[in-house]
Formats: sequence, structure tokens, C-alpha cells
Amino acid sequence: MTTVTHLECSVCGKRRDAGLIHNLCECGGPLLVLYDLEKAKATWSRDAVAKGPCSMWRYAPVLPVQSKNGIVTLGEGMTPIAKTEKLGSRVGATDLWVKDEGINPTGSFKARGLSCAVSMCVELGIRKVAIPSAGNAAGAMAAYAAAAGIEAHIFMPHDVPQSNYIECKAFGAKVTLVDGLISDCGRMVAERKDAEGWFDVSTLKEPYRIEGKKTMGYEVAEQLGWTLPDAIFYPAGGGVGLIGMWKAFGEMEAMGWISSKRPKMIAVQTEGCQPIVRAFERGESTSQFWENAHTVAAGLRVPKPLGDALTLEAVRKSGGTAVAVSDEELLDSCLELGADEGIFAAPEGGACVAALKKLLATGFLKPDERIVLYNTGAGLKYLEAFSTRFPRTTASEQDKLGGLITPR
Repeated sequence: MTTVTHLECSVCGKRRDAGLIHNLCECGGPLLVLYDLEKAKATWSRDAVAKGPCSMWRYAPVLPVQSKNGIVTLGEGMTPIAKTEKLGSRVGATDLWVKDEGINPTGSFKARGLSCAVSMCVELGIRKVAIPSAGNAAGAMAAYAAAAGIEAHIFMPHDVPQSNYIECKAFGAKVTLVDGLISDCGRMVAERKDAEGWFDVSTLKEPYRIEGKKTMGYEVAEQLGWTLPDAIFYPAGGGVGLIGMWKAFGEMEAMGWISSKRPKMIAVQTEGCQPIVRAFERGESTSQFWENAHTVAAGLRVPKPLGDALTLEAVRKSGGTAVAVSDEELLDSCLELGADEGIFAAPEGGACVAALKKLLATGFLKPDERIVLYNTGAGLKYLEAFSTRFPRTTASEQDKLGGLITPR
């Protein structure tokens, strides 16, 4: 299975042994999992990948789980990537693709990270987990914890999409709704975890969710014939998907699977919560807490991501940028994507379409560049946000408008 060697702090570089329970480094830095990529190169080839399962676990040699018996899977990964003829024509991009993570179990890319993290909990003997979440990570953790027989404790802002709350309850998780933001939820987990015996599965406070999410980078390379696109748009709340893909590209190059060419990594946020965009524009290496964070894209309402330095590093090293869009722009773009391509994207996915329009208009991207947009979730999980565009009228109101048909 794995070629894992050790863990290493992304800030101070201190090494940790694999196979032990870890959260953050003593310096506060996130830990990253490292592998013997020379061994992987000698014993595994990209041609052999297709012989693996049709899930993210086809990349098991560069995932941390020691034994296949420890894998907790619901079929996550290997999501479709589609060329968008009509949307591309609409926005002026001739080689535009969408990778649809809304097809994953529990309807979002979060399934990847939580499959890996919960699998490692099983391997390490962890029986209680806790997570603060803006919505989709909570649903994914509840599902995988249920599949693994692990006790799940979830802290969510009280105004998360109803679908996220209901799915967590349906999976048997213990849910606490918090009058605040994800940062307030995270503080509650940190304050209670030691007394309660919980393992903290917060974003980047454990080292394994990023490993599941990095498989998005492996997949886009495989699906595009092992040639990376010119640009990748990614909705960056916590930013771990973007960080993970950047890590995956380095691993693939080390194994000789891809060249040194990298896509421009474009972090997308909303005008109501844009700490990464502000830090990028100011030339800062870390972000500042975004006060009064608000947006209909629940996954982007992260006022201070722990992985901000890693996100900003990837964006800058790739020659990318960070862009903020309005809630109105992202909802409009969701509806265009749906009407043009039949993809009902989450607001976060619509934000990428809106950001693409801006960067094509400024000339940052050329119309003939190969561009991949990530839709990170299913639109069906955000019906409250979309209901503002499609209010339901009463039968009498429809009748007055001539829109009601009464069956005989």
C-alpha cells in the first residue's frame, strides 16, 4: 500500500514519526505527510493507476493508510471532468473544463479528505472525533464516522444550509449549532476536546484530510492525459484543496509522471469574506481575520484560514492570483452553468465561473488557454441560497399570472 516515511511541519520543518496520533506541531504549524517517492517511482507507474479502483484509492501508494483493510470508503473520487462548449462560448474560453466534485458521496469534495482522515482514525485506534464545519465537512465526517463505527461530534454555525444539519443528524452524529462563525465553532472544539477525549479533525489541525483532497490534483492530471492545464480556479475557504493539489503536482513530478509545468493556481473568494485576496493584494505572507464575514457560499465563509500561508505560497509560486466576486455574480454564474451544461453547482462553484469572467476581461488569462474550474459541491445542498432566485408563488398568484394548469 503506502510509501509513507514520516510527517514534517510545514513551518519549522520538524519531523514526526508516521503511525502515531498527531495534530499541529508545537510551533503551531500544520503537519504534512511525506513519502518515499523514489520507491513509489520504482514500484508503481502512472500506467498502473488505471488498474486500481475507480475511486481516489487508486492512488493508495501516495496516501497514508498502511493496510487496505483500514480504508473507510463510500466510493469517493474519480469525479467527472467535462469540457464546457456552451459555457466556454458564453464567457469566451475555447478550452474550458469543469471538474464536478458535487458527484462525490455526501455531495461535496469534503468526502475525499474525510475518507482519508477517518481511515487513519481507524488505523490509529481513535474512537471519538470532533470537527468545526461550515457545512459540507460536517456531513462528510458524519457519514464516514458512521461507516467506521466512530463517535462524531459536530459544531456548526446555526445558519448552515439545512441539508448539512439534517444529513449530520441522519448519520447519527452529535450536532451542536453555534451562534457564530466556523471560527467560533473551532474554538469550542479546542476548548472541550481534551476533557471529552475527542480527536480534533479541524482543517489542517490534523495531517490527513489534505492527503485525500490532494487526489483532485492526481485526477485532473490523469484525466487530461498527464498534462496539467494552464490555469485552475478553486474556491478557497480553508484553501486545503488548492494546497493539496499543489502538493500532488510536486509528488507527480518527483515520480516522473508530469513535467515541471504548473497551472496558474487561482484562489476564489467572495466580497463578503476575502482574507486570502486581501493578503495577496497587499503582498502579505499570511492573512488577517476578516471581520463580519458573510456570503451565501457557506464554504467560503472562513474568516481566517489556518492554511493561509500555504495557499498564498502556491498561488504566488504558480504565477496565479486571488479574486473576489459578489454573491450576486456567483449565483448568476451558477444558473448559467446549469442552463448551459446541466451542472447544478454549489455557490462556491459558481464563484469560479464569475472569477473566470473577470480574469478573461482583464487579459490575465487568454481565451485559448486550457482552464479547469472546480465545482466543489452539489447545488442541491444550497436550496435556501437559490430559493431567492426562484420564489414559489401560491396557486391563486399563479392563476392570476396564467401559469397554473388545473387538471381535469
